[in-house]
Amino acid sequence: MQGFAGKVAVVTGAGSGIGRALALELGRSGAKLAISDVDVAGLAETEALLKSIGAPVKADRLDVTEREAFLIYADEVKEHFGVVHQIYNNAGIAFTGDVEVMGFKDIERVMDVDFWGVVNGTKAFLPHLLESGDGHVINVSSLFGIFAVPGQSAYNAAKFAVRGFTEALRQEMITKKRPVAVTTVHPGGIKTAIARNAGSVEDLDAADLAAQFDKKLARTSPERAAEIILEAVRKKKARVLVGADAKSLDVLVRILGSNYQSIFSRVMGMLVKNGH
Repeated sequence: MQGFAGKVAVVTGAGSGIGRALALELGRSGAKLAISDVDVAGLAETEALLKSIGAPVKADRLDVTEREAFLIYADEVKEHFGVVHQIYNNAGIAFTGDVEVMGFKDIERVMDVDFWGVVNGTKAFLPHLLESGDGHVINVSSLFGIFAVPGQSAYNAAKFAVRGFTEALRQEMITKKRPVAVTTVHPGGIKTAIARNAGSVEDLDAADLAAQFDKKLARTSPERAAEIILEAVRKKKARVLVGADAKSLDVLVRILGSNYQSIFSRVMGMLVKNGH
């Protein structure tokens, strides 16, 4: 893929799924990679794959919720490569449960990783991206950052927040004529481990919920998702919908307006019921 040769790209959550696929596609396209994850085993696998294709790579364990560590990490990446062009804030977690029964800490954990992790990464690397003269912030929201569903209030809150934060940042960069492009990513059902690794409230069977997701909702491979995302990044698009499901449901929500809620609540109710 053209447009990435010689670029230094930072990818969080690179130990598996979309993060790993992004890192590998960027590596094949001639980019230099700084990859991170809390999953050190998965991270090591991604690092080995990148080295096997000859891609320069710096791999580090990083918890995106630890702000001071993220700030130090950004400076270390800049020192290692001399410049940083792109940050892919991809790390994320999921949690299923109704507001009525979820604990405050459950909600806070999702917000800390999925929203504040994105804010931390953006703020930590933005000075370096500006300095590069050709920077790009790519923040991963979700299809659930476009519409809400029952049982996903924490995830919806975080992903809606990522969308608003990123869209505002893009406008700031345009208004101030800063040399940084900004893209929001909305993946649909991707065949990754996020559902299998997701937490849930006690009265839900997390394994069955994950099986339902994998069977009925996951349609796009991480590799295809990476290709779609990077094509949008190359064209400096404001927003990218990943997967046919993302595109069709986005259109449906636009047509239905707030009326989508009555339809989606019934559908999701059946899925959760079948997941017990």
